[in-house]
Amino acid sequence: MSDVVLHVFNWKYQEIIDRLGEIREAGYGALLIPPILYSNVNAHEWWQRYQPKDYRVLLSHLGGKKELEELIKQCHTGEHKLKVYADIVINHMANEHRDDRLNFPGEAELANYRHNRDLFEANKLYGDLNEGLFSGHDFNRSGNIQDHEWSDRHRVIYGDISDLPDLRDSPWVLLQQRTMLAALAEMGFDGFRIDAIKHISKRMIDNFADSDSLAGRYLFGEVLTTNDHEERIFLDPFLEETWISAYDFRLFQTIRKAFEMGGSLRKLARPENENNGLPWSRSVTFVVNHDLPHNDDFRHLLLDRTDENLAYAYIVGKDGGLPLIYSDHNESVHRHPEDHDRWCDAFKRDDIKRMIRFHNQVQGKPMTILYESDLVLIFRRGDCGIVAINKGGDHASVEFSTHGLQQSTVYEDVINHNHMTLEGDRFNLSINPRTAQMWLAQ
Repeated sequence: MSDVVLHVFNWKYQEIIDRLGEIREAGYGALLIPPILYSNVNAHEWWQRYQPKDYRVLLSHLGGKKELEELIKQCHTGEHKLKVYADIVINHMANEHRDDRLNFPGEAELANYRHNRDLFEANKLYGDLNEGLFSGHDFNRSGNIQDHEWSDRHRVIYGDISDLPDLRDSPWVLLQQRTMLAALAEMGFDGFRIDAIKHISKRMIDNFADSDSLAGRYLFGEVLTTNDHEERIFLDPFLEETWISAYDFRLFQTIRKAFEMGGSLRKLARPENENNGLPWSRSVTFVVNHDLPHNDDFRHLLLDRTDENLAYAYIVGKDGGLPLIYSDHNESVHRHPEDHDRWCDAFKRDDIKRMIRFHNQVQGKPMTILYESDLVLIFRRGDCGIVAINKGGDHASVEFSTHGLQQSTVYEDVINHNHMTLEGDRFNLSINPRTAQMWLAQ
């Protein structure tokens, strides 16, 4: 069964449902859907989904509870079942310009609930919508995290991010978070991505992560780090204090350094042995995620387009970790025209579909390095798969041992549709500059 996760970034729920046939055909095993808690219904901006107004309602510009129930039902039906992971925002509530800005959902929304009772009852997850959920007592009141405080773990956990009201880990807040996630699990969600998890206290994480209602659900978080110093402050404690998986920013930084001018692909041969990646059982591997194109502070981390493609061949071709593919609708183009069609409908790009085909064929088979240098990396998966990457600007001809591979067998490069027959103890493979190959035994 495939474990490749498709991040359907900012897709409307009905569009996801309508394209499930294409998604299944492409070989994905799971979906990461946008934040589902109640947010501004009339706002099309993607970031509005990351500003929840109420835990008890599932409604946004992208759709409501009915569409979510249908999405889960259809994903869980048929021979090719898909897991559904929901993006959940629990660190903060919406930054709203109103007098009672720390009362949620607020008096105006409660009046809206009463005026449109049928709509909101139909989209209710739990609770009594006649009453408010949070008040000023439920928030940390220490102000925004300042530029010089981003290496202070306490401030990062208990401070506000850009005026977003930061929730306290008080008994009432913890009860609501636990109740909300239990209700979502009861709906059928297979797991949850916890947004901004490095801003959340251990007490808040343990509150839901160790609850019986989430037993068997897959949980992963976004511990966003950009260097070794930040990893020591945020990522290492997260790994020690929780069992939750995380975006593998450590491996991502290793990939960036390996592909940059003067960097070496040797760093990608055994990253788990050199502390250059998370433990494979807790790693969600990625080449691009939604923060990188949309946050000006992180755009410098983006790989160039060719290196991004080569890196996809690496994370989808290797063993360990849960590969994540990012697919948007050109949301970043209005600020960055150069992004046009870079990730739009990336889920169905032919080369990515072929990489996923390779991944699904070799899943569970051990990875063995066949050749490594600064510019070229070749590894096999079990006895039936070979991945070769040449990041250099020149053609490479590389000889390696065929021990452990099927002999006298025709292999197909699923990316480029070439064929070769593997014979003898040694084999010489030709790799064009700035390309990847993924060979499967036929």
